[in-house]
Amino acid sequence: MTKSKKLDFRPNDFVVYPAHGVGQIISVEEQEVAGLSLELFVISFEKDKMTLRVPTHKATEIGMRALSSPDVVTHAMKTLKGKAKVKRAMWSRRAQEYEQKINSGDLIAIAEVVRDLHRTDDQREQSYSERQLYEAALERLTREVAAVGGGDEMAAAKQVGDVLESRVAA
Repeated sequence: MTKSKKLDFRPNDFVVYPAHGVGQIISVEEQEVAGLSLELFVISFEKDKMTLRVPTHKATEIGMRALSSPDVVTHAMKTLKGKAKVKRAMWSRRAQEYEQKINSGDLIAIAEVVRDLHRTDDQREQSYSERQLYEAALERLTREVAAVGGGDEMAAAKQVGDVLESRVAA
């Protein structure tokens, strides 16, 4: 990657950082690190009470991106409606794959994890690690759907829940 490849993010823009989900850029600042002057995006993750500083020239390299388009959100919802695809591999291998999908920052991949790990009342209970992965994926999905739709997380959670429930009823 060249240093000239910078993303056009501005303060108050919402972005997706692959390992942490949806955050808001609160400023772009200059900082001196080891004698070098660096331009940094300062990203706030309100829910996690966390602030992250990302060098502007590294943002694309690490996978930071703008929020998904409404079309991608619609595609993610269609993905949720699909039939769960559970591989017959050992749990540790599947858990690794799920973790990679969640941390990829790709909304469709995250929707796949939610779809595959969703359990209805009449299915066997999830293990602790399954539940942790499911909740992490569901939270990332809900936050991005909320941010794309205007910011109401409760409405986004209901929307995702309704899609998952409609899949069961079908």
